[in-house]
Amino acid sequence: MHPGIHAAATPDKPAYIMANSGQVISYRELNEASNRGAHLFRSLGLGLGGNIAIYMENNAAFLQICWAAHRAGLYYTCISSYLTAEEVAYIVADCGARVFITSEAKADVAAELDGQMPGVEAQLMVGGAVSGYRSYNQAIAAQPDDPIADEYEGADMLYSSGTTGRPKGIQIPITGEPLGTPRSPVDLLGSLYGVTDAAVYLSPAPLYHSAPLRFNMGILRKGGTTIVMERFDPEGALAMIERYKVSHSQWVPTMFVRMLKLPSQVRTKFDLSSLRVAIHAAAPCPIDVKQQMIDWWGPVLYEYYAGTEGNGFCAINSEEWLRHRGSVGRALIGTLHIVDDEGVEQPIGTPGAIYFADGPAFTYHNDPARTAESRNDHGWSTLGDVGYQDAEGFLYLTDRKSFMIISGGVNIYPQEIENLLVGHPKIMDVAVVGVPDPEFGEAVKAVVQLMDHGQAGPDLEAEFLSYCRAHLSAIKCPRSVDFEAQLPRHENGKLYKRLIKDRYWGRHDTRIV
Repeated sequence: MHPGIHAAATPDKPAYIMANSGQVISYRELNEASNRGAHLFRSLGLGLGGNIAIYMENNAAFLQICWAAHRAGLYYTCISSYLTAEEVAYIVADCGARVFITSEAKADVAAELDGQMPGVEAQLMVGGAVSGYRSYNQAIAAQPDDPIADEYEGADMLYSSGTTGRPKGIQIPITGEPLGTPRSPVDLLGSLYGVTDAAVYLSPAPLYHSAPLRFNMGILRKGGTTIVMERFDPEGALAMIERYKVSHSQWVPTMFVRMLKLPSQVRTKFDLSSLRVAIHAAAPCPIDVKQQMIDWWGPVLYEYYAGTEGNGFCAINSEEWLRHRGSVGRALIGTLHIVDDEGVEQPIGTPGAIYFADGPAFTYHNDPARTAESRNDHGWSTLGDVGYQDAEGFLYLTDRKSFMIISGGVNIYPQEIENLLVGHPKIMDVAVVGVPDPEFGEAVKAVVQLMDHGQAGPDLEAEFLSYCRAHLSAIKCPRSVDFEAQLPRHENGKLYKRLIKDRYWGRHDTRIV
């Protein structure tokens, strides 16, 4: 259940392939590089529970470094490669990293960070080195390629994307288990998605995000092969499925939207028959989008609802979804409870805050207040989402509680409106937010990214407002539409709605942050 086992059995088998460059990393190469990295971390004084920070784009060294930290029993904090130096410095300081690893591609930001990370004792760079950094490649070349004497199970310690405020580190306990100890998320790869050593897994998303990172690490535990895209491209992703006969993959709904909006002659020219499992999560998927994907790819879509916190896990396959359209599944890890603001459990079909009981433990690093806020009096934990269950226990998401619009005392959940608008053929992406209104407190506004930004104007605004009125009750319909060339959406599929809200609420006294 780790790459060393597979390196001994099938040393020349590809562990992963970089999609754009075609670079192949065999299990032997992954094992030797991660062994050298583990020796390096020990030589730098990092023992069980120590922390490193990784700030890189998708590249061939990324998973090698993660496995080096993991087999040394360390925490590895993978940081978005799109953050600024100030944002990176905050996370590095907060997580307590003693080693910081970046890449030549991030040299400009790395140069700004030099001298701004007082807790870091070693600054390393992959692919080259600038002032203040040692070459990671040279550092590990001097280390042995056999395993360290004390191999333990490490863990990622990832930070929330900051869509509702400062990022918070999510810490899962490191217990000193020997390397190779089975873990439930890895077991789910086999039991739920049929992953074996024959799996070929397409990873189109950034590796620093929790789902791509954990699934890639899990596939490598199982002995499969992953195809890592340096950057998502809708046509390129379809080409990868055909080229490598991909059996498993993972997506976010915005990727589905972009693939569905390719010209039909492009979408239909690739052979996708090898694809048996297409997993999606991270953001709500509009019902119409998912139905179109099932119509196109067949009943191979598998959805789950979970967070980086790992406190619960719901899952649903295509057949179940067609009977429970819009659901994200039933709980497989943790027990679901839907409660109101007073903590009273809600009846079937009534929305409330979603809590998990009896799930795995987690804490928000250096933030006991946030950790406490995520629990209720029963000790159940929440991710801050709102939803309801049907009579068979299937969960339906309504929205994040922090995104709810209160207009004239009526609660309005933007997700329903966004799901409608994103299906319009002229819209690429959309965010619905509440904006200040002197009479109702908040008014509903749609902020739209068009397929063709040159069409933006009053006529198209009127068309979209009319479209909403034809499908939604008046209270839910946007009062106005603004156009943006690009919405601030993270590559992991999450929308930085806080940044959009701030444009309208920045000078207003409001509960929205």
